[in-house]
Amino acid sequence: MNLSDFEKTNYSGLYISKAAHPAFGKKYIARFQYDKKRYVKVLGYTKKDNLTKKAALNLMQKFKDSIVITKEQKSSKNTKNTKINDEKYEELLDENRTLKEILGNFKDVDPQVLNDGIQKIYDLEELKDYQIELIKLQSYLESQNKRMIILFEGRDASGKGGAIRRITRYMNNKHYRIVALGKPTETQKNQWFFQRYIQHFPTGGEVVLFDRSWYNRAMVEPIFGFCTKEEYEIFMEDVVNFEQDLVRQGMILIKLYFSVSKDEQKRRFDRRINDPLRQWKFSEVDMQAQDLWSEFSEKKYEMLRRTSSRSAPWHVIRSNDKHKARLEAMKIILNSVDYDGRNYTLDFQADENVNISVQKELMQMRKSANY
Repeated sequence: MNLSDFEKTNYSGLYISKAAHPAFGKKYIARFQYDKKRYVKVLGYTKKDNLTKKAALNLMQKFKDSIVITKEQKSSKNTKNTKINDEKYEELLDENRTLKEILGNFKDVDPQVLNDGIQKIYDLEELKDYQIELIKLQSYLESQNKRMIILFEGRDASGKGGAIRRITRYMNNKHYRIVALGKPTETQKNQWFFQRYIQHFPTGGEVVLFDRSWYNRAMVEPIFGFCTKEEYEIFMEDVVNFEQDLVRQGMILIKLYFSVSKDEQKRRFDRRINDPLRQWKFSEVDMQAQDLWSEFSEKKYEMLRRTSSRSAPWHVIRSNDKHKARLEAMKIILNSVDYDGRNYTLDFQADENVNISVQKELMQMRKSANY
């Protein structure tokens, strides 16, 4: 477009062609400079568009406004974005400073160790609300002079000890005891089998947690030859009636079986062997646990099948995830008593992926002996 073909009007930036098009008439254009850039636009023709000078002037003004306002809006938006970005940057810096204050020389720590440690903090926080409920339950048992026994059973490295520690962490230690019996003495071997356990039973208002119990005779003793087949059968026939008598006499009896997979048990054993802080946990019995997996599975199956009763059912807890297993154990204990002051905003529903029914566990074991 050659500007020499146009002449200025009496309005700055508005031009009209010197010669008229035979069909369209004279042509109006707008031409102006803004922000170091030149803009040119054809506005229309006098005949074709019935364009007058006044109408052309209005069109030129709209064109100008579209350029100038859009530019200003973009500038304003950029300024706003810059402000937001600056605020976000300061926020990130503040978060970074806070994390450094908390974590210290985190670069010197194995990232996996750091990650596990942070996750453990979140896990402990999640348990606290349920630990508060356990204190309420304990107070209720004391006020009502009730007795509770909790049995913790499971293969080696299934997580029994860790669960007991979390459950009793904030409880009143004057009103609970943890019982973990060793090998029976010669005198005890010649007593009624249940006698050495009975002497540790709770009094009114007390909770006793057995880290392994009389169910040693259902699994460990027959496998390692610590009892005869006859003694094993007598126990399996008598234990249901024994527990029913306890419950009938007012004992609150909770039986927890921690079910760990073979692969996870091996991983935990390997950790015990390689970690100087855990080597004391590894025993001669542990060394045989993997080799005797099938034998333990057979005894576990029979134990769950024959000794789970309506008055004293087994609660099977899948314990590959220790935190979830501990949480479910707490829920089972809390759901066993209708204590005062229960916080109904908490979730007391069983996680069916962790808290497994005996029937479901037995069905799974018929398919695979992995648990």
